[in-house]
Amino acid sequence: MRQRGIESPGISRAAKLLGVQVLYIEMGTPESPGAFFESAREAGAEAALIPDVASFDPHLGRIAAEATKSRMPSIGPEADFAKAEGLMSYSPKTQHWPRVAAQIDSIFKGAKPGDLPVEQPTRFEFVINLRTAKTLGLTIPQALLLRADQVIQ
Repeated sequence: MRQRGIESPGISRAAKLLGVQVLYIEMGTPESPGAFFESAREAGAEAALIPDVASFDPHLGRIAAEATKSRMPSIGPEADFAKAEGLMSYSPKTQHWPRVAAQIDSIFKGAKPGDLPVEQPTRFEFVINLRTAKTLGLTIPQALLLRADQVIQ
């Protein structure tokens, strides 16, 4: 059964520029990602982008392992994803929770949420797992390896 997931305008624009098709498939429960990868494969997907969803965080290792088991090259939202058998991860380098806590504290002290500045990360971390690439039979271009912040051998 193929379900439609939540579309991202940014990803859709980038895909159009690159000439690739994006399939939005809902993962369902992160506790059992096998069905997602099976559905993705049946729909013709050749790779997966695992979204940055807080409820997925405790399950990133399981999702990464299932992606590799399913032979689906995948990029995840945290370095832990690549460290746990995922092919790659790309995420903000700095921990954002302390800033979130500071903003909540400001609100509790009377600041209006609309008056708080929007804060976005300025540094990102790119991790590549070469062991997973080898398992999947992929060769990572040297130019990409040179751009990575960490390469897992």
